[in-house]
Amino acid sequence: MNIPEHAAKALLEEAGVPVPAGIVADSPEGAAQAAARLGPVMVKAHVAVGGRGKSGGVKPARSPTEAHAITGELLGKRFGRHRVGEVLIEERVTVATELYAAVLNHPAGPARRVVLSARGGVDIEETARTHPEMVETLDIDPRRELSRRAARGFVARTGVDTAGPAVADALVRMDRLHRDIDAELLEVNPLAVTDAGDVLALDCKLVVDGAAAARRPSLAAAAAPEPLTELERAARDLGLQFVELGGEVGVLANGAGLTMTTMDVIVHLGGRPANFMEIGGDAYTKARPALELVLAQRGLRALVVNFCGAFARTDVMVDGLTAAWTELQPDIPAFFTIDGTGAEAARRMLKERLGLDPYPTMDGAISAAVRVAGGGGPA
Repeated sequence: MNIPEHAAKALLEEAGVPVPAGIVADSPEGAAQAAARLGPVMVKAHVAVGGRGKSGGVKPARSPTEAHAITGELLGKRFGRHRVGEVLIEERVTVATELYAAVLNHPAGPARRVVLSARGGVDIEETARTHPEMVETLDIDPRRELSRRAARGFVARTGVDTAGPAVADALVRMDRLHRDIDAELLEVNPLAVTDAGDVLALDCKLVVDGAAAARRPSLAAAAAPEPLTELERAARDLGLQFVELGGEVGVLANGAGLTMTTMDVIVHLGGRPANFMEIGGDAYTKARPALELVLAQRGLRALVVNFCGAFARTDVMVDGLTAAWTELQPDIPAFFTIDGTGAEAARRMLKERLGLDPYPTMDGAISAAVRVAGGGGPA
């Protein structure tokens, strides 16, 4: 669940991390009124997407008149899939230093990870790639909270020499908030240090575990709805798990984990996945609409079908998919890999009905698909 910036900052402020005063407006007139109350402001497109500053979604306004004009330009504009329906009018702060601070779920383990960099206000991914020495991390045992002593030592190690105690205090409070609300990511970029040594969160990205929605009804109500493409809306209506990703290699797999693994291997081998489409469970009964949705994507050049049977039977899944394939007669290269329960019968069925032999390994099938799609992959 992506929590809008204004709501995320309200939680930060409640947790004791200072934030600038801000007012949400859905019209140029409302923006002008907010600016009249706050003085010089920043006008922000209030959408749950990164990189707004680089793409013109964050602009300074010195007066209510300027805030009115900028808001008129931003409302209705799109940033990625997101259409701007409101803006955040926020008091402008004079900044001496910009830091990057975040608490997130450890990508490879149960711990929480605290991240701090003296190079805030820019893409942290780019900083980590070009200047890895400027990004410091600290992993926290999930059974414990970040202590003030550990936070102060961590801040000192990062070389942040301004407002160290205040930065450490902000990290402690961010860690506590992350744990208390079942967050996946709590990112402040920049965490600003003023000339007076005060620390403020000038921006905030907050993602809360969707599985916690029943425990966090107020957060679920505040979460920004995820914009859907036309194909994604059709999939939702059919009860299918489908996400468009814009690549060239389509994916059909059973089980969310196997589907995501297939996508990861496509990227690893130099390709770009076109979609996430999971047809495990009873979704195999919807093989035809699932296949139609995948084939309807623009720019599709190859298709990977990855079936692995444990409780599910691969022969049953292949039966449904080959029947759909025969009806639709798609003109696209397809690369299959089939393992697990019913695999022998499934492979035979694939050969008899479509004249195709599955690849012996997932890597082999995906590598072939990536090459056909024009990406990399080993020869």
